Amino acid sequence: MNLLFLGTSAGVPTKTRNVTGIALRESKGKGWYLVDCGEGTQHQVLHTKLSFHSLKAILITHVHGDHCYGLPGILASAAMGGRKEALTIVAPAGIKAWLEATFEATQLCLPFELQFICADELPSVEFTNMLVATFGLSHGVASYAYAFTERKVDAELNVEKLVQKGVPRGPLWGQLKQGFDIEFEGEILKSHDYLFIKKPPRKVVIAGDNAQPELLGKACVEAQVLVHEATYTQEMAGKAGEVGHSYARRVAEFAESVALPNLVLTHFSPRYPLSSGATPSIEGFRAEAQSVYSGRLYLARDFLEFTLDKSGHFREVADE
Repeated sequence: MNLLFLGTSAGVPTKTRNVTGIALRESKGKGWYLVDCGEGTQHQVLHTKLSFHSLKAILITHVHGDHCYGLPGILASAAMGGRKEALTIVAPAGIKAWLEATFEATQLCLPFELQFICADELPSVEFTNMLVATFGLSHGVASYAYAFTERKVDAELNVEKLVQKGVPRGPLWGQLKQGFDIEFEGEILKSHDYLFIKKPPRKVVIAGDNAQPELLGKACVEAQVLVHEATYTQEMAGKAGEVGHSYARRVAEFAESVALPNLVLTHFSPRYPLSSGATPSIEGFRAEAQSVYSGRLYLARDFLEFTLDKSGHFREVADE
């Protein structure tokens, strides 16, 4: 499972950072998911090996423009690139209404079906290799976090239990081992009830804008990684007043309280330059978070990529 940051600036782009967009890849050569797509995201994708043909779903955390203004362009480009396969969009209801108005005004007709799932209903969405659960956050508008948990993990069948149940060897056993529930003699048998899991599934939580990180307590259970906005440092947050965003220390305190092993901060206000010699700068986030967090801390930047391997080890791809 890989995370690739396509944009890490809050509100507006800077010369070195685009607005929010995060790609999550299942594994090399397989599908990927796009969480948020601010203006210019499709141009960021051109600098990667990602293809809109293998895009499984687009998930929008909330309706603010720096998280969704790139959506119509991505859909149009996918159409011009010859995509035919249906595409799932998980987003607040307002996104669907906005897209429909945009399609009508610009006469955009897509050659593929859009399967819209309303995030406001806090759904869990199952894909072939991924389960995505939705969690509500605190922001000026409805905002959500998406927890990605892999479905197919290394496991062994509980043969004794299957024999006792009378399930015959063959395709049904294979389906259970692959993580799929089956119907047997009028009863639904849950895959996880008939498997010995060798290692826990990988789980990554990607949050939208959120003033209260503690709302993610349930979402982060058994997660190895949390990606969370830290728009400000604590000092600047105090000056800005209540704006529906988090600051580095508050996010880090939450991550420490739930013993989260890896924390990635992103969505930095454009007032913070990259230069460590400037005051304030991005490095201020690191110092503030590390003062209260003992796990592995990362500050996102555009095109920074991470991998989460099957053992749960999280690291920058460049370190491989």
